[in-house]
Amino acid sequence: MRIFVTGADGFIGSHLTEKLIDLNFDVKALSYYNSFNNIGWLKNINEKKLKNLKIVSGDIRDFNFIYNETKNIDVIFHLASLIGIPYSYLSPRSYVDTNVIGTLNILEATKQNKISKLIHTSTSEVYGTANYVPIDENHPLSAQSPYSASKISADSLAFSYFSSFNLPVTILRPFNTFGPRQSNRAIIPTIITQIANFRKKIKLGNLTTTRDYTYIDDTVMGFVNCISSNDINGKTINLGTGNEYSGEQVLKIISNLMKINTSYKQDNKRFRPIKSEVHRLVSDNKLAKKLIKWKPQYAGKKGFETALTKTINWYLDQENLRNFNTDYNL
Repeated sequence: MRIFVTGADGFIGSHLTEKLIDLNFDVKALSYYNSFNNIGWLKNINEKKLKNLKIVSGDIRDFNFIYNETKNIDVIFHLASLIGIPYSYLSPRSYVDTNVIGTLNILEATKQNKISKLIHTSTSEVYGTANYVPIDENHPLSAQSPYSASKISADSLAFSYFSSFNLPVTILRPFNTFGPRQSNRAIIPTIITQIANFRKKIKLGNLTTTRDYTYIDDTVMGFVNCISSNDINGKTINLGTGNEYSGEQVLKIISNLMKINTSYKQDNKRFRPIKSEVHRLVSDNKLAKKLIKWKPQYAGKKGFETALTKTINWYLDQENLRNFNTDYNL
């Protein structure tokens, strides 16, 4: 089976690509073109595994490129996206260009090349602050940031292609995935790296918001399980543990695991505009369990702590730690 992964050089994409190689799939990975020939987190994959991977550099905003690269492909995993919420306030058009137009190109290429299955990646951010919990796939969508608006638009386009052209597309909606390789824009790596760099006071944003933190290995298996799952065309499927933790709880757990007493100070750069803040996200994952036989292995407090320990150990590797600036970047 021939699989094409967009966003393969990113956090989730690189882990998914590595897993697909381990499972002996024929994988082509799309890395965003740059003049430095940087393949992102794909560089962290073992060299022996990389020999079994075809990497192409390009841009999902270029339809002709996408069309040509997806010929003779069986399955597309579409993960390429601009994801930094703070930057979406500064450059909203770039999010529309990449997340909406890029997705349109993937959908059209899937249609024209008669690809058997397309898995489109959404985000729990499209729900906005929860109206009820746990959040199921029927929860209303709320565009509380330009980022979430672009993802809602992309999801709507994906569903429209299913409805209009019977396109075999499934929308996967991961909740807050964490683990090795995640950018320190996110709360878990920024806490770990600041502690590891002996910060006396950690700079953090709003710690009252709650999130459903899902370990990268579980998220990846949600994608993988879609390959062999039937009757998922046109479906939207949440990937979350069903557990929620506030930022303050996360700080406390990580501090305990790293055996360090910490204090924090508020960093205004890490706060969203008041109406844009998403206060609560926690997943209902019944549909994932039913349709793709997915069950998170790192759920509950014990599972969360085990996953955090794995994540901490990865960041404490000095080579990995050097790759992360502890100062906040958009």
